[in-house]
Amino acid sequence: MAITLGVILGNRDFFPDALITAARRDLQRLFSELSVEPVWFSEADSKLGAVETWADAAKCGDLFRAHRNRIEGILVCLPNFGDEKGVADTIRLSELNVPVLVQACPDDLDQFGLARRRDAFCGKISVCNNLRQYGYKFTLTRDHTTAILSRRFRDDLTDFFSVCRVVRGMRRARIGAVGARPNAFNTTRFSEKLLEAAGISVNTIDLSEVFGSAARIASEDPRVKQRVDQIRAYADSSSAPPESLQKMAKFAIVVDDWMASLGLTATAIQCWSSMQKNFGVNVCTIMSMMSEQMLPSACEVDIAGVVSMYALQLASGRPSALVDWNNNYGEDPEKCVLFHCGNWAKDFLPDIRIGTAPILGTVLGEENTVGALEGRTDAGPVTLGRVSTDDISGQICAYVGEGQFTSDPLDTFGTRAVAKVPALPRLMHKICQGGFEHHAAMNRSHCAAPVAEALSRYLGWQMYHHQRPEDLPPIPS
Repeated sequence: MAITLGVILGNRDFFPDALITAARRDLQRLFSELSVEPVWFSEADSKLGAVETWADAAKCGDLFRAHRNRIEGILVCLPNFGDEKGVADTIRLSELNVPVLVQACPDDLDQFGLARRRDAFCGKISVCNNLRQYGYKFTLTRDHTTAILSRRFRDDLTDFFSVCRVVRGMRRARIGAVGARPNAFNTTRFSEKLLEAAGISVNTIDLSEVFGSAARIASEDPRVKQRVDQIRAYADSSSAPPESLQKMAKFAIVVDDWMASLGLTATAIQCWSSMQKNFGVNVCTIMSMMSEQMLPSACEVDIAGVVSMYALQLASGRPSALVDWNNNYGEDPEKCVLFHCGNWAKDFLPDIRIGTAPILGTVLGEENTVGALEGRTDAGPVTLGRVSTDDISGQICAYVGEGQFTSDPLDTFGTRAVAKVPALPRLMHKICQGGFEHHAAMNRSHCAAPVAEALSRYLGWQMYHHQRPEDLPPIPS
């Protein structure tokens, strides 16, 4: 995914000019390979296109400010020691509030003479010291110095892109709440005001409005036929009655129009029990289709849950789903069953098909639950996480961790998966002691690190990044 970065090449004039020139060349090559659009000085804008003096900082700040609607993050590159004030002043004058990545180029053991000496190892400390003095948050590469064309820096940079997308997306997220939460679920309570303070707006619509609008759409409406055709193309619908598919199509049309009118990026829907009693279907398939289209949709009006889904989606570029931490898996303490009845995106379900929800059907009539999905997630990477608004402490909290989907046998219904999460009992203790909900967001990727960085460092949320003890960094961030 393309991204626009503001780029600062730091320089000190008594270091060799060739270091700046080489760094610019290497960055151009890397940017081309990673679809990065840089906003930076040309070599005609300052000496070597670098930032060193107050005049350079003022001019570069103006450049960044002119592109503030496009710039999603700032890369500080130190080919040599760099000028600490030039970097910090540029960011201040840009008036940008975006993530910042600080990189420093390594010296070679055989290049400590005047012709190739860098001292960026030292300069990076000074730049970070000034950024801290100026009150700016920043991200570091995993290694203190790292070569621009190294695999290590490429991975650091792509993780930083994820951080930028999460921060930018979360600060302007617009969520739709369709219906009231099921009365039985206090666990899906949330603080609308805490989310609003973080830039996340919640818009509401009553289910009666949706049902009323859907009832006024004629079954012969071309939009209904088109939507039914889309549903049939999306999943095996051979066991779904035509009248159920029409109801699902009408619901989708109403919700789509409402989302478009308000510019919404995600929804959380009251999927039971009014849906079955008063409309006669499950809308899990419609929710799955929205999530697959990168418009995540969560069940049970779990607004914080869909915020969690959105964060993982922003980081990975793949659809997310909402799951129950549902069952132990035999006697293996690091494995569990993830389940919902179910609305997971097609990305999780290679064998996707439209069925019913047997559990809800026992009290609501199984014929009223057509539209729930069936399918099993196959082996691969998974990131699991949850955002929660803690009204007692007045803050937003979150956790995130990684594991693997497995191919272990699982004889049940609904949308389901087996996952292995290292040190899972420790994570479960954290979830229970922290008062987190039984719902978690999941994503078929490993993206925990950038999500944790974005939500904790730049949004200021209380974060638990679940890792095995041997994977923990030796020095706290």
